[in-house]
Amino acid sequence: MNSTDHPTDQHLVPYGTYFLVWGALLILTALTVAAAGIHFGKLNVLAALLIASCKTGLVLYIFMHLKYDEPIYRNVLFIAAVCLAIFIGVTFLDVSFR
Repeated sequence: MNSTDHPTDQHLVPYGTYFLVWGALLILTALTVAAAGIHFGKLNVLAALLIASCKTGLVLYIFMHLKYDEPIYRNVLFIAAVCLAIFIGVTFLDVSFR
């Protein structure tokens, strides 16, 4: 087994990208705090989950370098996220119609 069997591709992300994502995360956090003070009725939880999903996507895509990984990893993560969304959605439907 030689060193060409396992390539070690390094993906260098410019610092500017990290600062832009950090700024977006700060804005989304401020939006979360602002949304917590507004009464949306039954949509409060949905608003919080949507904002949290956006923040999670940024962290996964940029900071955890999912952008540069093989497509199979993105597909598996997408399937897991859809399953989680279905489970959470069914739970909220059950609680809403009691």
